[in-house]
Amino acid sequence: MKQIIKKGSFFTLMFLLLGCLSLYAADNDLITRQITINLEKAGTLPNRIASSRKYKITNLKIIGEINGTDLKMIRDMAGRTAESNSTDGKLSVLDLSEAKIVEGGDYYYNDNYSNNNYYTSNDVIGSYAFYCCSGLTSLTLPAGFTEIGSFAFQGCSGLTSLTLPAGITKIGENAFSGCSGLTSLTLPAGITRIGDSAFSGCSGLTSLTLPAGITSIDYAAFFGCSGLTSLTLPAGITKIGSFAFQGCSGLTSLALPAGITKIGENAFYGCSGLTSLTLPAGITKIGENAFYGCSGLTSLTLPAGITSIGSYAFRGCSGLTSIYVYAEKVPKIGRDEFTGVDAKKCTLYVPMGTCDDYLISDFGNYFENIVEFDATGIDKTTTSTDVEEVGRYSVNGQRLSAPTKGLNIVKYSDGSVKKVAVR
Repeated sequence: MKQIIKKGSFFTLMFLLLGCLSLYAADNDLITRQITINLEKAGTLPNRIASSRKYKITNLKIIGEINGTDLKMIRDMAGRTAESNSTDGKLSVLDLSEAKIVEGGDYYYNDNYSNNNYYTSNDVIGSYAFYCCSGLTSLTLPAGFTEIGSFAFQGCSGLTSLTLPAGITKIGENAFSGCSGLTSLTLPAGITRIGDSAFSGCSGLTSLTLPAGITSIDYAAFFGCSGLTSLTLPAGITKIGSFAFQGCSGLTSLALPAGITKIGENAFYGCSGLTSLTLPAGITKIGENAFYGCSGLTSLTLPAGITSIGSYAFRGCSGLTSIYVYAEKVPKIGRDEFTGVDAKKCTLYVPMGTCDDYLISDFGNYFENIVEFDATGIDKTTTSTDVEEVGRYSVNGQRLSAPTKGLNIVKYSDGSVKKVAVR
């Protein structure tokens, strides 16, 4: 009897084991080597891959012309139908470096909300082309195309590697929104515009190279890019749009080129890690909430041409200890402009002969210490922790522990010495 039980147990165990292995093999029967398909005619990709195999391919290279029918198939293989429903597709690596996008064929995407169908155009990565294909990890795009459409890569959260070829001139709105897996991206020369929310939510992006020729950073372009630590903007940019860098809490350094005249509302809202910022002299207006919550800033310098500072622009900048204003005419400021700045700890420095003007203006509501300084010949703006006051003396050489009424001699960490009149 025991012998029979043992034999029965053995066969049961073998049956279960073989069953598990069979299921494991079925689930892992993937084609992992690169499959290269040379299309002699656009629209024929569905004819080249058997329906039983299209969800097994993980690495695909296509040579030749592709149209909407082919792109629809590619989306299917990458886990999303044209209606953005999930599939069993496992395509993660796609090489289109020797492909060419042409018009024609079926629609590749249908917008359920507007019921609009999207078709391919010559040399364009169209709107929603790879929308929500979160399984893609690497994508090499074809040469020769000029435009990336709106929402083209939105939601491609698995994408860690993307090569953009030369010749692109425009990146549409939300083009890379939600690509949280991207860690670095180089934009080729020739791009003149980055659309609204183009990189919003790219929280993994730590490095980004922007080419010369860009004239505007549009609305919410880098909203929520919390991993971005340093960004250099090229010359020629004249405007930083609203919400452009909101939530970029990892940003510690940002160089703004000459020529910028306006910083939009909420542009740097919540950039709590920002400690160094260079503002060009041409800025005349700072929008509402522009630097709200930038608690890491310790020193701020406003340019001579500044005429308007929006409400809440520096609210919550609790780390500020000194603010230098080079404008001889008191700028117009909004409500709660400096709420959260320590009135006792932070000193407001203003041009010689303007102390009373600033004292009786709205600035006087926020600062107890308003000190005049020699702003003659100064025509640049720097918000930085690099230059700090290191010593203060009376005209007789006596060391002063705080600003004292009369003429003070102030030494700074960069070696400069200035005479400051304190009233």
